[in-house]
Amino acid sequence: MKIFVAGATGVIGRLLLPKLVEAGHEVVGMTRNTESTELIRTSGAEALVLDIFDRKAVFSAMKDVRPDVVIHQLTSLSDRDFKENARIRIEGTRNLVDAAKAAGVKRLIAQSIAWAYEPGDQPACEEDSLDIDAPLPRKSNIDGIIALERAVAEIPDHVILRYGMFYGPGTWYDIDGEMAKKVLNHQLPATDGVMSFLHVEDAAHAALLALNWPVGPINIVDNEPAPGTLWLSVYAEALQATAPEYQEGRQGWERGASNVKARTVYGWEPLYPTWNLTSF
Repeated sequence: MKIFVAGATGVIGRLLLPKLVEAGHEVVGMTRNTESTELIRTSGAEALVLDIFDRKAVFSAMKDVRPDVVIHQLTSLSDRDFKENARIRIEGTRNLVDAAKAAGVKRLIAQSIAWAYEPGDQPACEEDSLDIDAPLPRKSNIDGIIALERAVAEIPDHVILRYGMFYGPGTWYDIDGEMAKKVLNHQLPATDGVMSFLHVEDAAHAALLALNWPVGPINIVDNEPAPGTLWLSVYAEALQATAPEYQEGRQGWERGASNVKARTVYGWEPLYPTWNLTSF
Protein backbone atom coordinates (compact mmCIF):
# COMPACT_ATOMS: atom_id res chain seq x y z
CA MET A 1 0.00 0.00 0.00
CA LYS A 2 0.97 3.62 -0.40
CA ILE A 3 0.92 5.32 2.98
CA PHE A 4 1.10 9.02 3.83
CA VAL A 5 2.41 9.63 7.37
CA ALA A 6 1.69 13.09 8.77
CA GLY A 7 4.04 13.78 11.66
CA ALA A 8 6.76 11.49 10.34
CA THR A 9 9.57 12.76 12.55
CA GLY A 10 7.79 12.90 15.91
CA VAL A 11 8.52 10.38 18.66
CA ILE A 12 6.05 7.92 17.11
CA GLY A 13 6.55 8.76 13.44
CA ARG A 14 10.29 8.16 13.45
CA LEU A 15 9.72 4.66 14.87
CA LEU A 16 6.77 3.94 12.60
CA LEU A 17 8.35 4.77 9.23
CA PRO A 18 10.92 1.92 9.18
CA LYS A 19 8.25 -0.53 10.36
CA LEU A 20 6.01 0.42 7.44
CA VAL A 21 8.88 0.26 4.94
CA GLU A 22 10.02 -3.13 6.27
CA ALA A 23 6.45 -4.41 5.87
CA GLY A 24 6.71 -3.62 2.17
CA HIS A 25 4.69 -0.41 1.97
CA GLU A 26 5.51 2.65 -0.13
CA VAL A 27 5.74 5.45 2.43
CA VAL A 28 5.68 9.24 2.14
CA GLY A 29 6.67 10.97 5.37
CA MET A 30 5.48 14.51 5.95
CA THR A 31 7.41 17.05 8.03
CA ARG A 32 7.23 20.81 8.36
CA ASN A 33 11.00 21.09 8.90
CA THR A 34 13.38 20.87 5.95
CA GLU A 35 16.18 19.73 8.27
CA SER A 36 14.18 16.60 9.14
CA THR A 37 13.98 15.25 5.60
CA GLU A 38 17.19 13.23 5.87
CA LEU A 39 15.78 11.32 8.85
CA ILE A 40 12.78 10.35 6.72
CA ARG A 41 14.88 9.28 3.75
CA THR A 42 17.17 7.24 5.98
CA SER A 43 14.16 5.18 7.05
CA GLY A 44 13.49 4.29 3.42
CA ALA A 45 10.54 6.66 2.95
CA GLU A 46 10.04 9.60 0.63
CA ALA A 47 10.23 12.98 2.38
CA LEU A 48 7.67 15.74 1.90
CA VAL A 49 7.95 19.19 3.51
CA LEU A 50 4.49 20.55 4.21
CA ASP A 51 2.74 22.96 6.59
CA ILE A 52 -0.45 21.28 7.81
CA PHE A 53 -2.07 24.71 8.24
CA ASP A 54 -1.57 25.57 4.55
CA ARG A 55 -4.87 24.10 3.41
CA LYS A 56 -4.25 24.62 -0.30
CA ALA A 57 -0.82 22.96 -0.07
CA VAL A 58 -2.22 20.00 1.88
CA PHE A 59 -4.87 19.41 -0.80
CA SER A 60 -2.26 19.67 -3.55
CA ALA A 61 0.12 17.27 -1.81
CA MET A 62 -2.58 14.70 -1.11
CA LYS A 63 -3.73 14.86 -4.73
CA ASP A 64 -0.16 14.30 -5.94
CA VAL A 65 0.62 11.44 -3.55
CA ARG A 66 -2.76 9.65 -3.86
CA PRO A 67 -2.16 7.39 -0.84
CA ASP A 68 -4.26 4.38 0.08
CA VAL A 69 -3.89 5.20 3.77
CA VAL A 70 -3.16 8.35 5.79
CA ILE A 71 -1.66 7.99 9.27
CA HIS A 72 -2.09 11.10 11.42
CA GLN A 73 0.61 11.34 14.10
CA LEU A 74 0.86 15.13 14.19
CA THR A 75 1.39 16.85 17.55
CA SER A 76 3.28 19.81 18.98
CA LEU A 77 4.08 18.36 22.39
CA SER A 78 7.85 18.08 22.40
CA ASP A 79 8.00 21.75 23.44
CA ARG A 80 4.77 21.52 25.46
CA ASP A 81 3.07 23.97 23.12
CA PHE A 82 -0.49 23.06 24.09
CA LYS A 83 -2.07 25.92 22.14
CA GLU A 84 -0.36 24.83 18.95
CA ASN A 85 -1.23 21.21 19.67
CA ALA A 86 -4.92 22.08 20.01
CA ARG A 87 -4.74 23.95 16.71
CA ILE A 88 -3.21 20.89 15.05
CA ARG A 89 -5.97 18.67 16.41
CA ILE A 90 -8.71 20.99 15.20
CA GLU A 91 -7.51 22.92 12.14
CA GLY A 92 -4.73 20.58 11.06
CA THR A 93 -6.92 17.49 11.28
CA ARG A 94 -9.68 19.29 9.39
CA ASN A 95 -7.29 20.05 6.54
CA LEU A 96 -5.89 16.52 6.50
CA VAL A 97 -9.31 14.83 6.51
CA ASP A 98 -10.78 17.11 3.84
CA ALA A 99 -7.74 16.61 1.60
CA ALA A 100 -7.89 12.84 2.14
CA LYS A 101 -11.56 12.75 1.19
CA ALA A 102 -10.91 14.82 -1.93
CA ALA A 103 -8.10 12.45 -2.96
CA GLY A 104 -10.21 9.33 -2.40
CA VAL A 105 -8.15 7.99 0.51
CA LYS A 106 -9.54 4.65 1.65
CA ARG A 107 -8.40 4.54 5.29
CA LEU A 108 -7.27 7.02 7.95
CA ILE A 109 -5.52 6.11 11.20
CA ALA A 110 -5.16 8.85 13.82
CA GLN A 111 -3.51 9.44 17.17
CA SER A 112 -5.81 10.32 20.06
CA ILE A 113 -5.47 9.97 23.85
CA ALA A 114 -6.77 7.54 26.47
CA TRP A 115 -7.34 10.10 29.24
CA ALA A 116 -10.11 12.09 27.54
CA TYR A 117 -12.89 9.95 29.02
CA GLU A 118 -15.59 11.18 31.37
CA PRO A 119 -14.95 10.73 35.12
CA GLY A 120 -15.32 7.25 36.59
CA ASP A 121 -14.01 4.84 39.19
CA GLN A 122 -12.74 2.09 36.86
CA PRO A 123 -10.31 2.12 33.92
CA ALA A 124 -12.14 3.49 30.89
CA CYS A 125 -13.19 1.27 28.01
CA GLU A 126 -14.00 2.33 24.47
CA GLU A 127 -17.74 2.33 25.14
CA ASP A 128 -17.36 5.08 27.74
CA SER A 129 -18.09 8.64 26.60
CA LEU A 130 -15.50 11.34 26.17
CA ASP A 131 -15.57 14.10 28.78
CA ILE A 132 -17.61 16.62 26.79
CA ASP A 133 -18.59 18.51 29.97
CA ALA A 134 -15.03 18.90 31.23
CA PRO A 135 -14.36 22.23 33.01
CA LEU A 136 -11.56 24.58 32.04
CA PRO A 137 -8.63 24.26 31.58
CA ARG A 138 -9.17 20.57 30.75
CA LYS A 139 -12.01 21.50 28.40
CA SER A 140 -9.69 23.14 25.87
CA ASN A 141 -7.72 19.90 25.56
CA ILE A 142 -10.82 17.71 25.32
CA ASP A 143 -12.43 20.01 22.73
CA GLY A 144 -9.42 19.40 20.49
CA ILE A 145 -9.69 15.64 20.90
CA ILE A 146 -13.43 15.65 20.20
CA ALA A 147 -12.89 17.75 17.07
CA LEU A 148 -10.12 15.42 15.90
CA GLU A 149 -12.10 12.22 16.45
CA ARG A 150 -15.24 13.59 14.81
CA ALA A 151 -13.31 14.74 11.75
CA VAL A 152 -11.45 11.44 11.42
CA ALA A 153 -14.75 9.52 11.64
CA GLU A 154 -15.86 11.23 8.43
CA ILE A 155 -13.60 8.75 6.64
CA PRO A 156 -15.78 5.62 6.86
CA ASP A 157 -12.76 3.29 7.11
CA HIS A 158 -10.92 4.80 10.08
CA VAL A 159 -9.11 3.76 13.25
CA ILE A 160 -8.62 6.07 16.23
CA LEU A 161 -5.72 5.04 18.45
CA ARG A 162 -6.37 6.27 21.98
CA TYR A 163 -2.82 6.14 23.26
CA GLY A 164 -1.74 6.06 26.88
CA MET A 165 0.83 8.48 28.30
CA PHE A 166 4.01 8.02 26.28
CA TYR A 167 7.30 7.08 27.86
CA GLY A 168 10.59 6.06 26.31
CA PRO A 169 13.16 7.88 24.14
CA GLY A 170 12.26 11.45 23.23
CA THR A 171 9.24 11.70 25.57
CA TRP A 172 8.55 13.84 28.62
CA TYR A 173 9.55 10.86 30.76
CA ASP A 174 12.94 10.36 29.14
CA ILE A 175 15.89 10.98 31.44
CA ASP A 176 16.21 14.58 30.23
CA GLY A 177 12.49 15.12 29.61
CA GLU A 178 10.14 17.63 31.20
CA MET A 179 8.69 15.21 33.76
CA ALA A 180 12.14 14.06 34.81
CA LYS A 181 13.09 17.67 35.49
CA LYS A 182 9.98 18.17 37.63
CA VAL A 183 10.70 15.05 39.68
CA LEU A 184 14.36 15.93 40.14
CA ASN A 185 13.29 19.40 41.33
CA HIS A 186 10.72 17.87 43.67
CA GLN A 187 7.86 19.62 41.87
CA LEU A 188 5.57 16.65 41.27
CA PRO A 189 3.47 15.22 44.15
CA ALA A 190 2.29 11.62 44.21
CA THR A 191 -1.51 11.52 44.11
CA ASP A 192 -4.18 8.82 43.92
CA GLY A 193 -4.85 9.70 40.28
CA VAL A 194 -4.53 6.69 37.96
CA MET A 195 -2.59 6.84 34.69
CA SER A 196 -2.20 4.35 31.85
CA PHE A 197 1.23 4.43 30.21
CA LEU A 198 2.47 3.30 26.81
CA HIS A 199 5.98 2.80 25.51
CA VAL A 200 6.59 4.61 22.22
CA GLU A 201 7.63 1.36 20.53
CA ASP A 202 4.21 -0.09 21.35
CA ALA A 203 2.51 3.04 19.99
CA ALA A 204 4.34 2.72 16.68
CA HIS A 205 3.69 -1.02 16.43
CA ALA A 206 -0.03 -0.49 17.05
CA ALA A 207 -0.16 2.06 14.21
CA LEU A 208 1.36 -0.53 11.89
CA LEU A 209 -1.13 -3.20 12.96
CA ALA A 210 -4.02 -0.75 12.66
CA LEU A 211 -3.70 -0.97 8.88
CA ASN A 212 -5.80 -4.13 9.26
CA TRP A 213 -7.91 -3.35 12.33
CA PRO A 214 -11.68 -2.85 12.49
CA VAL A 215 -13.17 0.64 12.27
CA GLY A 216 -13.48 2.77 15.39
CA PRO A 217 -11.60 3.87 18.51
CA ILE A 218 -9.33 1.51 20.42
CA ASN A 219 -7.38 2.02 23.66
CA ILE A 220 -3.67 1.40 23.20
CA VAL A 221 -2.25 1.33 26.72
CA ASP A 222 -0.18 -1.07 28.77
CA ASN A 223 -1.64 -3.76 31.04
CA GLU A 224 -1.19 -1.92 34.33
CA PRO A 225 -3.06 1.33 35.07
CA ALA A 226 -1.28 2.75 38.11
CA PRO A 227 -1.88 5.46 40.71
CA GLY A 228 0.68 8.18 41.14
CA THR A 229 1.47 6.84 44.60
CA LEU A 230 2.92 3.78 42.85
CA TRP A 231 4.44 4.78 39.53
CA LEU A 232 5.89 8.11 40.65
CA SER A 233 7.86 6.50 43.46
CA VAL A 234 9.38 4.01 40.99
CA TYR A 235 10.13 6.79 38.54
CA ALA A 236 11.77 8.97 41.19
CA GLU A 237 13.91 6.05 42.35
CA ALA A 238 15.00 5.35 38.76
CA LEU A 239 16.08 8.98 38.46
CA GLN A 240 17.79 8.82 41.86
CA ALA A 241 15.56 11.68 42.97
CA THR A 242 14.06 12.43 46.36
CA ALA A 243 10.88 10.45 47.04
CA PRO A 244 7.80 12.50 46.05
CA GLU A 245 5.46 13.96 48.65
CA TYR A 246 1.98 12.44 48.89
CA GLN A 247 -1.01 14.60 47.96
CA GLU A 248 -4.33 12.98 48.76
CA GLY A 249 -7.09 12.72 46.15
CA ARG A 250 -7.56 12.45 42.41
CA GLN A 251 -9.54 14.04 39.60
CA GLY A 252 -12.48 11.96 38.39
CA TRP A 253 -10.96 11.59 34.91
CA GLU A 254 -7.71 10.22 36.35
CA ARG A 255 -8.99 6.66 36.00
CA GLY A 256 -6.62 5.01 33.53
CA ALA A 257 -7.84 2.97 30.57
CA SER A 258 -8.41 -0.69 29.75
CA ASN A 259 -6.66 -2.46 26.87
CA VAL A 260 -8.85 -5.59 27.13
CA LYS A 261 -10.48 -5.01 23.75
CA ALA A 262 -7.16 -4.47 21.99
CA ARG A 263 -5.72 -7.65 23.48
CA THR A 264 -8.67 -10.03 23.37
CA VAL A 265 -10.48 -8.85 20.23
CA TYR A 266 -7.68 -7.37 18.10
CA GLY A 267 -4.91 -9.69 19.30
CA TRP A 268 -2.55 -6.83 20.20
CA GLU A 269 0.02 -7.52 22.92
CA PRO A 270 2.28 -4.72 24.15
CA LEU A 271 6.01 -5.33 23.99
CA TYR A 272 6.15 -3.46 27.30
CA PRO A 273 3.13 -4.84 29.18
CA THR A 274 3.87 -2.77 32.27
CA TRP A 275 5.70 0.50 32.85
CA ASN A 276 7.30 -1.18 35.89
CA LEU A 277 9.42 -3.54 33.79
CA THR A 278 11.53 -0.71 32.43
CA SER A 279 11.43 1.85 35.24
CA PHE A 280 10.86 4.37 32.44
